[in-house]
This record gives sequence, C-alpha cells and structure tokens, in this order.
Amino acid sequence: MTRSLPLLLCTLLCAALPAFAQAKTPATPEKMNQLYADYWEDYLRENPIAATYNGDQRYNNRFGAVTSAEERAQTRALAEKYLARSAEFDPTPLPPEDRISYDLLRYRLQQVLDGLRFPTDLIPVDQFSGLHLTMAQLGSGTSAQPFQTVQDYDNWLQRAAGYAPAVDAMIADMRKGISQGIVMPKALIRRVLPQLESVGTDDLAASTYMGPVKKFPSSFSAADKERLSAAYGKLVREQLAPANRKLLAFMRDTYLPAGRDTAGIGALPGGQEWYAFLARRSTTTELTPAEIHDIGLREVARIRAQFEEAKTRVGFKGTLKEFFDYLNTAPELRFKSREEIQAAYEALRPRVEAKVDLLFARLPKAPFEIRPVEAFREVSAAPASYQRGTVDGTRPGVFYFNAYKPETRTRFTTNAFFLHEAIPGHHFERSLAQETTGLPAFRRFGNSTAFSEGWGLYSEMLGQEIGMYDDPWQWVGRLTAEIWRGVRLVVDTGIHAKGWTREQAIAYFRDNVPQDEVTAVQEVERYIAVPGQALSYKIGELKLRELRARAEAALGPAFDLRAFHNEVLSHGAVPLDVLDAAVNRWIAARKKG
Repeated sequence: MTRSLPLLLCTLLCAALPAFAQAKTPATPEKMNQLYADYWEDYLRENPIAATYNGDQRYNNRFGAVTSAEERAQTRALAEKYLARSAEFDPTPLPPEDRISYDLLRYRLQQVLDGLRFPTDLIPVDQFSGLHLTMAQLGSGTSAQPFQTVQDYDNWLQRAAGYAPAVDAMIADMRKGISQGIVMPKALIRRVLPQLESVGTDDLAASTYMGPVKKFPSSFSAADKERLSAAYGKLVREQLAPANRKLLAFMRDTYLPAGRDTAGIGALPGGQEWYAFLARRSTTTELTPAEIHDIGLREVARIRAQFEEAKTRVGFKGTLKEFFDYLNTAPELRFKSREEIQAAYEALRPRVEAKVDLLFARLPKAPFEIRPVEAFREVSAAPASYQRGTVDGTRPGVFYFNAYKPETRTRFTTNAFFLHEAIPGHHFERSLAQETTGLPAFRRFGNSTAFSEGWGLYSEMLGQEIGMYDDPWQWVGRLTAEIWRGVRLVVDTGIHAKGWTREQAIAYFRDNVPQDEVTAVQEVERYIAVPGQALSYKIGELKLRELRARAEAALGPAFDLRAFHNEVLSHGAVPLDVLDAAVNRWIAARKKG
C-alpha cells in the first residue's frame, strides 16, 4: 500500500535537516500546544467561513478574502510563518502523540505550499462544491450559519455582502484561465448553469436565501422581523441574485464556448504533474496514478467474483451482466417517493444504534439528523453525504440523502450508505475527533481524506458484524457500494492520467456498478470536477483492513475489536503512515500487557 519508508517522516525529516543543523529549543508539549493554538487562531481568523463550519461563532459576520490573489497570499504567509516557527524547536523529546502533532502540522503546511504551485484559482467554480452552492447552503438557514438571535441575522447580512465582489473576482480568474487554456470541461459548465438559475431568482418566495425570514424565532420582536425581512429582501434583489445572474451570463455566454471537450486535468498545461500531486494528497501515499489504476482493476475483479455468489444467494438466474441489468432497471428495487427514502433511513437508525456498542467502547455525544439534499444542488450531489455538527451539540450533524428522481434511487444500498455516512461512519469519526479535547484543535477539526473516507468504507464492512446484511439484497448493496469505490480508482485515474473521455468513464462505471445512468453521470462528473478525491476511499479502506488483520494476527485471542477501533479513532484524521505507526505502537503495548 505505502512505501517501506514512511512518506510522512521522510518528507518532514528531509525538509527539516538544514534547520536542525542550527541550535534548537527542546520542544515540550506545553510550548508546542501554544504554537498549535496560535496557528489555529490565525487560521480561523483568515478563514471565517471554515470557522463557522467548525462551530466557532466569532467570525460569522465575515466573508474572508474576496480575490484569489488575496486568499493565496494569506495561505502562503500562514504556512510559511508556522513552518518557520515550528522549525525553531527540536521535537525529539516529545511523547509519541505530541510528536504526531508536530510532524502532522509541518506535513500539512508543506502540502499547502506544494498545492499553491498549481493554478486551482483559475477554475474556481464547479457543480459539486462551488462558492455559489456554499453561500446558498449557508444562507438557507439549514446549514452551518446560525440564525437564532437578531445578531445572527445581522451577521449574515454582513457576510453575504462579500459574495458579489467575490463573483467579480471569480469571473476575472476564469477570464485569465481562458487566456491560458485552463478551463472547465463543457459538460460541467452546463451542470452549473441550472444551479445559478435557481439561486439567481428575484422571486423572494422561491429564493433559498429567504429561508431564515420564513422561520424567525418566536422571541423576535415585530420591529426586528419587519426590519430583517426588508433587509433580506433587499440583499437578495440587489446583491445575491444579481451576482448569480452575472455569473450565469458569463458562464453561459463566454465561458461555455471557451470550455474544453476533454475531461481530465491531465489535458491541461502541467496537468499530469498536477494530478500526481492530487493523488498523493488524497491518498497520503506515494502511489502513482498508474499503480492506483492497477489496484482498482484488481479490486473490481475481486468484487465482481463476490457478485457471482450474491446473485445466486438472491436466486437470480442469468449472467452477471443480466443481473446488473436487472439491478439497474427493476422498479421493485427502487423507491417511489422522497418520503419513502426518508422513512427507510429513519428506520435504520434504531437498528444500528442498538448494536453499535458491540463495535465501540466510546460513542460520540453529538446528535445527528437525517435530511434530503437541498433542491438547488440535488441534481449534481452525491447519493449520500455527511456534514458534522458542533462540539456543543447546538448544531447537529446531518446525514444527507439525495432524493432527486426517487424512482432511480436503489432500496438495496440504504444500509451501506447509512453505515458509511452516519453511524458508525463519518458521524462517529468526525464527532469523536472533535470531542477528543486532548488533541490540538487543528487535529480535532482537520481532515485527511484517505483516513476519513477509508473509515467510511470500512464502516460499511462493519455492518456485516452486526447483522445489517442478513437481507441478501442489502448484501448486494454492500457489494455495490464497495465495487463503486474500486471503480473510482480505475475511472478517476483513467480520466485524469490516461486520457479517458467522459463517455468512456460512464460506460466503465455502468459495466461494473449496478446503478442507473443518472447516478453514473453524476458520479463521473464529480470525479471530473474534483480530481483525485475519489481515490481516497478504497486506498484508505485497504489500509484499515490491513491494520486490523495485522493486529488480529499479532494479538490472537487477546485482540479486542472495540479497543482497536478506539485506537484508530483516537488520533483524529491522520495520514495513513501515521496511523500505521500508531497501530504498531498499540500492538506492542497490548503484547506487553
């Protein structure tokens, strides 16, 4: 999976050698924790929207950097500042967990600087995670931006004022991208247009931004309600909607004609190097795109063999292709309404909660809710996703399911999706991390995609151990979800490193994942929009399986699954090499007894 010499230690120690030649201040946990706290304060101050998502309410009225030049300058200065400050210390005396913090901060800061070598600022919009979607979610009143007090409502008025200037800056960046041949594929541009039409409406009754004024807290005075209703209507009509229409007109009339017909980032100037970096960042390994592609091919072949057994188990007579065709089309395997999907997930919750303590000694305190994806983004959203809540529980986590065209949504994948996104998947992983007060904040709220998504996919497998796949159709769904992630390795690298077309990728997806064309198109266009991210799931899950097998073999009857899961989730989201070393230390300690 990873190289014999841990990537993290190699990267950090080699980079640090010149600095370590100078006299160093011996690091202590107290001194380093102060440095981490200083870093986190600076980070949140410069990234106020991220602070809001993390539950820090101090900057809810701020938008942050408006232009990409300002944002990149701030990002560079912050990384360079704390790389220099941390290099003043000799980390040798630190205990193991504190040494992880030291190495991890330097690793992430160096990765930030490495990423600035690539022109991500010239492609600032996509259908999957663009600013137009983030602002619509925040302004809807159903996401991270709080709307509980009059000050909360005024905070949004101040923050949202930064959106129109940011749109102007994004348009300027895209014009620069056109001049350099660094543009989005036309297929993705077309996906953004209806999103902008939706959030660009002047009809206040239909505007998602007017959500908060439709549900004022009962404590608000009539005068406050009247003032805020007028202010929000003015904000929509004079700033937010016109900005979205301006972006829509530019993308439709100027950007779309200049868009590219190729799909992969590898087709852009410097794109192969860019994608190799994204693959390393996403997987936290040194695996090349070619190696990842081959891993994907092997995983797809392995899981297809399991599908052969699964179709026999459900009594299907026919070839595997015929079985996939049936899974892709059978109405009886699909939902009939949005309400039916909601009910299916709500029914799963108590079943999993009743058994999850068999797998975990520590459970998160944070609550979570089950909601459909908002209408303005459901056409391009993932089938399921998770947004974590706040540490104090005032904002619950959210398990989102996509109810777009419910007749295309499969009944047999509900268990796997719930286990991945909710419990014991991302809700456990992210809630437990931020509830681990002994870790620095940058670790409690930080992310490592390979760890996080690897844990989500590993959690799908855990369902087998608590009876969540006793229904053979749900086992088919489990295999569907797993082969889906194996296919991602093949398709993502195929698109971005091997020059696959969008249509070629969709065809491969449909040949190997029992999902309909709507889902296949959504997924492939997601991989095109966010190169490399899709690699994290399977690579991370394979590492977690490897570590569990290693621990089981080393400890034999003394292996405790609940203790193993506690160890894995006790460090926050870390690179895979860091997790590998931590599990090795845990195994050695358990052997000593």
